[in-house]
Amino acid sequence: MAVSEQSHAHIAIAGVAERIGRVIIAMISAVQEWNDARQTRKMLSQLSESELDDIGLTRADIDRVARGDYH
Repeated sequence: MAVSEQSHAHIAIAGVAERIGRVIIAMISAVQEWNDARQTRKMLSQLSESELDDIGLTRADIDRVARGDYH
């Protein structure tokens, strides 16, 4: 019985570690997405009205583009 209980404990610990790993990966991904959007917003905001027009955007489009919602 002791071996079986140890095996179940190791499986449970591995499951918890896997879930923690997934949470950490999701957090890192969210931070990367936020930073990408921040950089995009910053770069587009530095363009002139004429430059934005050249690429088919207006100032009102910047947030949507940064979020990835622009088609």
